[in-house]
Amino acid sequence: MVNSGDTAWIITATALVLLMTLPALALFYAGLVQAKNVLSVLAQCFAVACLCSVLWFLCGYSLAFNGSGAWIGDLSNALLGGLTRGGVHAGTTLPESVYIMFQMTFAVITPALIIGAYVERIRFSAVLLISGLWLLIVYVPVTHWVWGGGWLAARGVMDYAGGIVVHVTAGVSALVIAAMLGARSEFPHGIRPPHAPWMVMVGAALLWVGWFGFNAGSALTAGGDAGMALLVTHLSAATATLTWMAIEWIKFGKPSLVGAVTGTIAGLATITPASGYVGPLAAVLIGVAAGLVCFSAVLIVKQRIQVDDALDVLGVHGVGGALGTLALPFLTLMGGGGVVLSRGLGEQFLVQALGVVAVGVFSAIATVLITKLAAVTVGLRVDKDSETIGLDFAAHGESGYHNSAR
Repeated sequence: MVNSGDTAWIITATALVLLMTLPALALFYAGLVQAKNVLSVLAQCFAVACLCSVLWFLCGYSLAFNGSGAWIGDLSNALLGGLTRGGVHAGTTLPESVYIMFQMTFAVITPALIIGAYVERIRFSAVLLISGLWLLIVYVPVTHWVWGGGWLAARGVMDYAGGIVVHVTAGVSALVIAAMLGARSEFPHGIRPPHAPWMVMVGAALLWVGWFGFNAGSALTAGGDAGMALLVTHLSAATATLTWMAIEWIKFGKPSLVGAVTGTIAGLATITPASGYVGPLAAVLIGVAAGLVCFSAVLIVKQRIQVDDALDVLGVHGVGGALGTLALPFLTLMGGGGVVLSRGLGEQFLVQALGVVAVGVFSAIATVLITKLAAVTVGLRVDKDSETIGLDFAAHGESGYHNSAR
C-alpha cells in the first residue's frame, strides 16, 4: 500500500533532483565558460532536460525498469500505457507515478552532466542528437543492469544512487566526446578563466542541496536509511571542499572559490554509490580521498592526456563515481553506521570492479558510435567564426550580457 510519509519525501526528493539540473548544473556550467557562451550552456541544459523527459515517457522507463531480461527491459510500459492512478511500484510503498518521476530526474541529469565536456565549440543539433541517443543506448541499458534487475544486479553490485549508473557512464562518455570533437581553439594555454565564479558557486550550492534528494531519496523511504544517506552526503561534500582548498593553498599559494566548489562536487559524486551503505567516519574518509584523487585526475586529463574535457566531467564525476564504487566494500567497516556485507570483502570488491570496468567499456564504445553518427548526420563542431563570436549569438541569436566580448 502507498505510505504517505514515504511518498511525501520522494516527491520532495524528486523536486530536489530536478533542481540539480535546472537551475543548479546549468548555472554551475554557465559560470565556468566565457561570457559569450553563457546562454548556450543554459540552452543546452534546458533542452536536454526536456528532450530526455519525453524520451523517458516514450520508452526509456519501460526499457529500464520493466521486463526480466539480463541486458535490457521490454516495451510493455511504453508511453506509460500501463500506469494507473492507484498503482504502487513493486517493492516500495510509492505510487508508480512518483517512482517514474523520481527516476526521470536521474535520466535528465546524467546526459546533462556530459555537456561540461564539449561546451563552447559544439553544434546545438549535435547536443540534442547525441543526448537523446545516449540516453537510450547507454543510460537506459546500464540502469537496467544495475537497478532494473539486470545482470549486474544479479551479481550483487552495490550502487546506491548512481556511482556507476550516473557518474561512470557520464564521465567516460564525456572524455570520448571531447576527444572526438577536438579541443577549443585556445586549448591548452589560451583558455580564459571562468567569466562568473559567483555563478559557479551558486550553481554548486544548489547542487549540494539537490544532492540530498539524489542520495537520500534513493532510500525510497523516509526512514533511517534516508537519514544516514543525508548525513554522509553532507560530510563527504564538506570534507572534499576543505581538502581541495588545502591542495590549492599548498600548490598555488591561494585557495580559489572555483576550486573549492569543484571539490564539493567531487565529494558529492564520490559518496553517491556508497551513501546508503556507509557511516559518518567513512564519509569523511571518502571526502579526503575525493579531493586528492579527483584533483589529480583533472590535472592528468588536461596536462598529460591533453583532452579538452572543458569542465572536468571525467576527472570529477567519472573518477569520483568509480572511486566511491570501488572503495565502498572497505568503507562499510569504518566506524558505526555501515551495513553488513552479504559476502566477503574481496568478493564484493571484485563485483564492484566488474561493474565499473564493464560499464566504462560499454559507455566508451557506444559513445564512439553515437558521436560518429552525429558527425555524419548533423555535424559535430561549429565553424571557427562561430567559435570566435561565441555560441550565444552564433547558435541562438542572443547574448547573455550587453558586452560579451570577454
